This record gives sequence, C-alpha cells and structure tokens, in this order.
Amino acid sequence: MGGAPVLSVDDLKGGFSNGFELKSEGSQTATVIGDKTYVISGNDGESTSTFGVRVFTKSTGEWAVPKVLGTKPNQCKGHAAVPLDEERILVVRGDSTLDDCAWFLEVDTKFIRQQRNNSDTEVVAWSKGVRGDVEKPIVISGPSGVGKGTLISKLMKEFPEMFGFSVSHTTRAPRNKEEDGVHYHFTDLSVMEKDIKDGKFLEFASVHGNLYGTSVEAVEAVADAGKICILDIDVQGARSVRSTSLEAIFIFISPPSFEELEKRLCKRGTETEEQIQKRLQNARTELEQGQSPGLFDHILINDDLETCYENLKKLLGLDGRIGAAPAPASKSLPRLVDLPMVSDHLVSKIDHRILINCATAGPNKKLVLIEASSLGGGAPGRTRGLDVYAIDYPLAKWRG
Repeated sequence: MGGAPVLSVDDLKGGFSNGFELKSEGSQTATVIGDKTYVISGNDGESTSTFGVRVFTKSTGEWAVPKVLGTKPNQCKGHAAVPLDEERILVVRGDSTLDDCAWFLEVDTKFIRQQRNNSDTEVVAWSKGVRGDVEKPIVISGPSGVGKGTLISKLMKEFPEMFGFSVSHTTRAPRNKEEDGVHYHFTDLSVMEKDIKDGKFLEFASVHGNLYGTSVEAVEAVADAGKICILDIDVQGARSVRSTSLEAIFIFISPPSFEELEKRLCKRGTETEEQIQKRLQNARTELEQGQSPGLFDHILINDDLETCYENLKKLLGLDGRIGAAPAPASKSLPRLVDLPMVSDHLVSKIDHRILINCATAGPNKKLVLIEASSLGGGAPGRTRGLDVYAIDYPLAKWRG
C-alpha cells in the first residue's frame, strides 16, 4: 500500500504476546470480554454463507442468541477472533484479501449501548474493517429558503471530483424517468422498516405516507469511491445523525434574520401564501433547534451568498485548493493464504497491533500485521483507520 512504513523483524520482535491461545472448535471461536463469552460460528443456523453469534453470560449461566445488526461477513475458510478492547472483537477471515480480512463485532460501543436501550435482548453488530482514513462526511442543514442548496451546488460545481451525494432510500414508487440507485434507492416498506429497526439508517422520516431516509451504506459508498459525502438534511435529521456512530462535520446555515428569510421565500414566487406560512413556521422551529448546544459544529450566516460560500470553503479547508478527490486504495492485494491451517499460535497481540501467522510449512514465514490504533466510525457500516501489511521473511530469522 502506498505510504506504508518499511517493517523489519526488529520492529516486530519482543513486543507481542506470542502464544495467544485461540479457543476454537471446528469453525467456532470463543472470545471472553468481561462477564460474557462471544461464540462466533461460520454457520449462523439460518444460512451457511454468513457468520452466527451466541453469547454466554457467566454470572447468570445463560446462553442467548443476540440481535445482530449490520451486514454479516460472508462465511470463509476459517477465522480467528481476538478481543481488541472492551468494546469490540476483531475477526480475521481466512482465505480473503487484505481488503476484506478484518471485521469487527461491536459488543459494547456507543452504538450498541444505544441499540440495547431500545431492545429487550442482547445486541451485537458487524462492521467491516477498512484500511486507511477518509475525510468526514459533511452534514449541512438550515431552514427552507436560506440558500443551502445553492451553496452545495456551488461546492459540487467547483469541486466535482471531491464531493458526492448519498443516494436516499424511499418507499414511494418511482416517478417518470427516475432511476433506481440514481435518484433514489426505491424499496419496499417492510424492507425499509426492518433495516431501520436493524440500525442501518442514519435518519428517516415519514412524508405523505412514504418513508424517506439516509442509510449508513449509502454514505459509506461515497467514501469508498474516494469522495467526501455531503448530506443535505433538516435539523431533525441532523440530530438523528449526530446520535449515531458516524463521525461527521455538522454545519448550520442561518439567515441574517427571520425577516430576511421571509422576504426570500416571498420573492421566489413559487409557492402559495399558505405554503410560505407553513415553511416559515417550520423555519422558526429549525432556527431555534439550530442553536442547540452540541448539535452543530459550525454556524454560517448567509447574509451575502458569495461571502458565505467563501466562508464555507475556508471552513472546509478548500480555499485555494484544486477540486480533486483523494485516490482510492489499490485493490490488487494478496490473499491470506492457508490462514485456517495455522494451529495453536495463530495470532499474537499487543495493544492494537495484531500479528497473524499465515504459514504452515516451508522456509519462509508469511505474516500479516494489522495496526488498529487509530480506528474511526463503527457499526453498522465501516470501521476505518486500519493499516494492514503483508510481510515475508525467513522463519529462522524470526526465531533467532
């Protein structure tokens, strides 16, 4: 991977707790965190293609099948499970690429604690480990008529390769010339309601009997493409996003005064007096909520459009910058060969550094180093900030 540090044997020797014992039986691993043991199986009891989870609580002596959120990793040819901290388990998939080897089972993160409060059962969630970091999504809110749509359009026009919109979901039928996956992700009500219940949506609302919402996956897809995701949502939606595990920049666009906002809405001439009054009523509420402590990171006053736009660019560190998106990570990566064949001491660990032995025979020792000290994001989308390296060198030198 470009920019990866050069690792030597001396960099790795001595620091790891060699002989980390995997508690495994067949395709199962058992990981103890506090009072609970998490048994992860290559067969979830419903499908042979994904992982399953069971939880044993020592204090009660009871087993539970938890509610599993997020997208389950596909079953693979063996796996290892390592407790990374008190909040999550690192699951390493065998016979996989370096881009798909690391997954996290969230067991006591902020997201899990929030979901547990809304449930009467044990809750866990899967999150894919992603190499490297991405720039935070940008949530832009403000009352109707404040000019946030114009500001976003100017940003997208000047930096077309840097920013992207998440495609929202809706349960309404497509209109003329609307394309699925382009204008909206059109979905069934029952499917979207289940996904909302499973914590897959950052925010949602019911409008005229139909559901609209922003999914975690839609936002992460923009980041996976190497772009910064912009979310244009109302204040209530911003509040919902703020309560999730998504790390974002929250910006509120405010008019210089309520009277000025009223003039702008009337000047547009596109709505009836009744519609204008309804928008003004909503705007008054949003302006009050926009001042809520801890909700927005920045408030920009749109007194003059060009001045406000320059302030927005300065806030995002874009003044004087050419509109280019960061290059996505290379996909031509080696596989974790024969990972399930390694016995006893498959994994060594110190703090957030995980060393995986991928060789079973021969003169060379194949190692994979996972550096997880700078994690960001979390279930049920991506856990970013991983560094994963493949290392080859003689076995004798490692032992020496």
